[in-house]
Amino acid sequence: MDLTILIVIISICIVAGIIVFIKPRYNKKNKSQKLSQSQITANEFINVKDIRDKYLYTLDGQIFMYIKIHPISIDLLSQREKEQLTKNLTAELSSEREPFKFIAVSRPVDISNVTNNFMNLISATNDRVRKKLLRNEILSMSEYALSGEVVERQFYLMIWDKEKNESDLYKRCSILKEKFNSVNIDVDILNEQDIIRLCNLINNPAYVHLEDCEYERAIARI
Repeated sequence: MDLTILIVIISICIVAGIIVFIKPRYNKKNKSQKLSQSQITANEFINVKDIRDKYLYTLDGQIFMYIKIHPISIDLLSQREKEQLTKNLTAELSSEREPFKFIAVSRPVDISNVTNNFMNLISATNDRVRKKLLRNEILSMSEYALSGEVVERQFYLMIWDKEKNESDLYKRCSILKEKFNSVNIDVDILNEQDIIRLCNLINNPAYVHLEDCEYERAIARI
């Protein structure tokens, strides 16, 4: 075999060996970089740095608080009572000069209280027929609720300020709470656990049917 051809064959083999050795490492590094970029993008999209006590801290130096507005049945009010409630609430909120955001979230209806009552009735009776009927009712309601056909609306107010103004933000949140309470609308300031649940409810669709479960100090990644 000609010496030149032999040298070319040996060179090709060496280059091929180098490519086979380097390519897996390059692909692994490239994949790791892509995964890291995906995680950074998700964090930036959610924009949450930490959640402590009643505050949510964002990556861009803001601090948020949330107020949950408990629903009222306006069907039980007369037309005059509805108009009076509207006027009173408008008058209370008219003095609010700082921006806030109103959030409405749909989720499957919570039947935990009803099922707990039924379970207590089952424990309190010795009638087999009654127990069977109650169990069947619990099963039917659970299937109906988990199907997603029946949803309830939950309402929140979100207010914010610069990260260093925690006391001012809490004072403003307390004043807003008093304004709603003055017109007989119950509201609650969300604590750490409730804020995490709200974030999961908004950002993680798989979480919407979960109720009283343990929570982690983390926000779900997209």
